[in-house]
Amino acid sequence: MSRQSVAAFLVEHAPDLRIVDVGTSTATVALAAAAHGLATGQIAKTLALWVRDEVVLLVLGGDARIDNAKYKARFGVKAKMLVADEVEAWTSHPVGGVCPFGLPAPLRVFAEVALRRYAEVLPAAGSLHAAIRVDPERLARLAGAEGVDVGGNR
Repeated sequence: MSRQSVAAFLVEHAPDLRIVDVGTSTATVALAAAAHGLATGQIAKTLALWVRDEVVLLVLGGDARIDNAKYKARFGVKAKMLVADEVEAWTSHPVGGVCPFGLPAPLRVFAEVALRRYAEVLPAAGSLHAAIRVDPERLARLAGAEGVDVGGNR
């Protein structure tokens, strides 16, 4: 259902964007970058995190990790990721296919400002074989994301 919820979101909010399906798994950053012929930083991975008792989504480049000091300074707590079952329950997307679109209920979304270094990024599209090509500013607007600086290089 989650790929369908992303498709429905796009029909309503961005009908010009298309879901790109590939015949191979894109469940990891490396697989997604290889399948789409892009740099790992252009893969816009979406992490589901607990901030106290609230679930939030953080979109950051595939070549980035959370910088714990920056994250704690911004959110006031240590980063704590949801487990796989929780991710699917909150987002309707499987781990490896999570994106900030087509969610069953609104969640706060944050986008790492370093994504702006690319003209185009690819968030997943609700499945392990699908993504969306979009510029990072539009990704943030569509997701209602607040820009944050909480990433660091691998």
